[in-house]
Amino acid sequence: MGSTTPAIRDGAGRRQDTRRRGAVVAALMLAMALAALDSTVVSTAVPQIVGDLGGFSVFSWLFSGYLLAVTVTLPVYGKLSDTFGRKPVLVVGAAVFLLGSLLCAAAWNMGALIAFRIVQGLGGGALQGTVQTLAADLYPLAERPKIQSKLSTVWAVSAVAGPGLGGVLATYADWRWIFLVNLPIGAAALWLIVRHLHEPEREGARRARVDWAGALAVFACGGVLLTALVQGGVAWPWLSAPSLALFGTGLLLAVVVVWVERRAAEPIIPGWVWRRRTIAAVNLALGALGLLMVAPSVFLPTYAQSVLGLAPVAAGFVLSVWTLSWPVSAALSQHVYRRIGFRDTALLGIGLAALILFAFPFLPYPGSWWQPTLLMLLLGGALGLFQLPLIVGVQSTVGWSERGTTTASVLFCRQTGQTLGASLFGAVANGVLAARLGGAGDLDSVTRALDAGTAPEATRRAIAGAVHAVYLGAAGAAAVAFVVLLLVAPRRFPVLQD
Repeated sequence: MGSTTPAIRDGAGRRQDTRRRGAVVAALMLAMALAALDSTVVSTAVPQIVGDLGGFSVFSWLFSGYLLAVTVTLPVYGKLSDTFGRKPVLVVGAAVFLLGSLLCAAAWNMGALIAFRIVQGLGGGALQGTVQTLAADLYPLAERPKIQSKLSTVWAVSAVAGPGLGGVLATYADWRWIFLVNLPIGAAALWLIVRHLHEPEREGARRARVDWAGALAVFACGGVLLTALVQGGVAWPWLSAPSLALFGTGLLLAVVVVWVERRAAEPIIPGWVWRRRTIAAVNLALGALGLLMVAPSVFLPTYAQSVLGLAPVAAGFVLSVWTLSWPVSAALSQHVYRRIGFRDTALLGIGLAALILFAFPFLPYPGSWWQPTLLMLLLGGALGLFQLPLIVGVQSTVGWSERGTTTASVLFCRQTGQTLGASLFGAVANGVLAARLGGAGDLDSVTRALDAGTAPEATRRAIAGAVHAVYLGAAGAAAVAFVVLLLVAPRRFPVLQD
């Protein structure tokens, strides 16, 4: 009997650890759902919000302000999680996010709502980065695809369900419930994290020096440059004084960031993030992924409604099918990269994605709904093969003390790519429309005219041409990612032992 007691204890201990890890994973999935929902849930409630609070001329900042805050805080939270641990960063970030949600529900005008959305974003940056980092901490390399595919599924479902949920709440309840529903979900995630996530105390964490000057410089530089990209060509022309002033200020602040970080003992963005070939290649490749994702996610619904003549719900279905194939492909990618490696699996995925994106402009006009739907289904499968091996692979090349910074740099580059893609492809689409319609209108105004039934057939063809040009640009971004991985990334990632 005596010899079996330790085994019984060991088995009980393993079961307890498994339950505890399951509770933490549930908390991570809830936190990921919060971050994903808040990127899209507001979109369909804009008419009700504007009708109640006013401020139609600045309502786009409900989205831009949140996105900017999330993006520029990612590097800061990544470094803090490496210094003080994941738990305190995640707890503080969730608390800030929930405070922002409560304040948004109590907003009295559009200015206040935008400010409180930025507060939400300050917490959302901690949720996005720390959740992805903890997923790698909790599981050894062989099991990471399971948790990453779960998080991908949560993100995909939340991103698709967000607009519908926002519309239902705004129509049948009140738009303020869009933010109030975050409170019970976030409270449950916080309780699970506080109760079940136990990290070993970090030696030297209490004596660690935080590079606050670097954090402020990164925040200011990112905020100015991203504002220039988000508002350029929308609030003012690209070559106008405001645009040039913002880009000039941003470049000056970038010089300040480099100067401050090179002198910091513990920089927010350490130089090794770009000196190591693997991390640099993954950063650039996923930046290109963020850029190319704009083509389907922003322009495909317009194409489906204006060119194919689909209703909004059907147009949403054409886009949403890639959220079905992406997580499935990501989960199965482990069987590929265990045979041929992380880099070659990603090359296979992005190569297929480039071909699929390039095929879109060759669809017949006006075509049938199943043709772009099939391409989106294939595109989701290709991108699942591309993204997950890179994230799992790059996280496996660093130890615990560098994983938060590495993960944050990858997510930061992807978010920045999306911002750049929205500006770049918006300019491309409007340029094609102007050329085909004699210099009149942009994509938004032309689409509204189509909805009102006042636009001729030539306008539909012009919209098709504009979206085709955007997809060619996305195929070019995929080709850039392919070349970067081929020339910069090592064929075998320098994986550390668990």
